Amino acid sequence: MASGSLKNSGSWTPKQNKLFEKALALYDKDTPDRWQNVAKAVGGKSAEEVKRHYEILLEDLRDIELGHVPIPNYKSNGSNLVIKNRDAAEVSKAAVMVQDLA
Repeated sequence: MASGSLKNSGSWTPKQNKLFEKALALYDKDTPDRWQNVAKAVGGKSAEEVKRHYEILLEDLRDIELGHVPIPNYKSNGSNLVIKNRDAAEVSKAAVMVQDLA
């Protein structure tokens, strides 16, 4: 599974990941020089690094969609259920994004 490799694909700060997500929304697959634009928006990463980060993200999302990633077993108290529901919503949004990009 690719998720372990995401952490090993170079050091990405939470801020860089958030900038990466925003840049992907701004520069879609039809944008000329997409990876150069995303790299510039993220800062400190090359076009090659952001493209590889994206490819790993797609691999992770495909694994999730195929059921290769187990659903976390949260304790059933109110705050954990909110986290579980939020995570499920994020996975659903990401899956739609992957389908749109394919």
